[in-house]
Amino acid sequence: MARLENKVVLLSGGASGIGAETARLVVREGGKAVLADRDEAKGTALARELGPSALFVPVDVTEEATWQKAVATTVEAFGALHGLVNAAGIGVRNTIEDCSLEDYRRVNDINSLGTFLGCKSAFAAMKAAGGGSIVNISSVLGLRGSSAAMAYCASKGAVRSLTKYVALYGASSNVRCNSVHPGYIDTPMIAPRLDQAAGNRTFREYLEDLHPLGRLGRPDEVANMILFLLTDESTFSTGSEFVCDGGLTA
Repeated sequence: MARLENKVVLLSGGASGIGAETARLVVREGGKAVLADRDEAKGTALARELGPSALFVPVDVTEEATWQKAVATTVEAFGALHGLVNAAGIGVRNTIEDCSLEDYRRVNDINSLGTFLGCKSAFAAMKAAGGGSIVNISSVLGLRGSSAAMAYCASKGAVRSLTKYVALYGASSNVRCNSVHPGYIDTPMIAPRLDQAAGNRTFREYLEDLHPLGRLGRPDEVANMILFLLTDESTFSTGSEFVCDGGLTA
């Protein structure tokens, strides 16, 4: 039996990167994937690629009304909502001295506020379905610091703590919530910086050296961890951190 047979999953950031790879797995494992993203061209193309088990809905994760419409469209199209993946996110390099208020708000609005709005908007529908699984994408920088990513660290730490709250609140409704903490993954979010110089090497080489496995992670490797958390194989896991980082935090 497919691991997500008859399960409906809504994914923010579902048009690319980790979100897109997870959507592919959801459909492959017998589920329905609703791709929520601002990139209509990519989202529509991926939904077309995945066939009738996929649907694109336009969402700005910082706008509650678009989240509410996405949830309503999901339930209308597929009858229920069983899973939520909050994968939309951005990263900006800054320090406590040079981070502008505008950048701090922008990073936290998308990464932290967007995750809150996703959880809030989806909760009632998941409760009505008899429960389900929320997977919030945090980061290794939600577990440790980085001197060059102040706003990002703050936002991903907030996602980690929010996850624990939602897990406790949702326990009586059988709504589980866990956070996934990737290391540096080869996705469009970091791609523009990989060929830049970092001392006498490229930024890609610098990031690869941070990981004991000696390479960047792949989106499908994180997607496989998310898939486990969406399935009934993980029904005793809630409020926990799942790390996928090539040994970086070790």
